[in-house]
Amino acid sequence: MTLLINGKEEQLEQTSTVSALLAHYGVDGGRIAVEHNGNILKKEEWEETAVQDGDKLEIVHFVGGG
Repeated sequence: MTLLINGKEEQLEQTSTVSALLAHYGVDGGRIAVEHNGNILKKEEWEETAVQDGDKLEIVHFVGGG
C-alpha cells in the first residue's frame, strides 16, 4: 500500500484504519491532529476511518510553549 504521509510517500503493509496507522508509527494520540484526504478527523473517527492505497494524510503534533 502506498500512502502520502506529511508529504512523503510511504510503502506499508495493509493498514486498516487511521488508528492502526498511528499505532504502527508509535504515535501517541494525545496532542495531534489528523487530516485524511483533506478532511480533518475528530479523534473518535480514527477507529472507523479506513486507510486505502493512495490516501493522503497529514499528522500534526501540537507543541506548547511561550
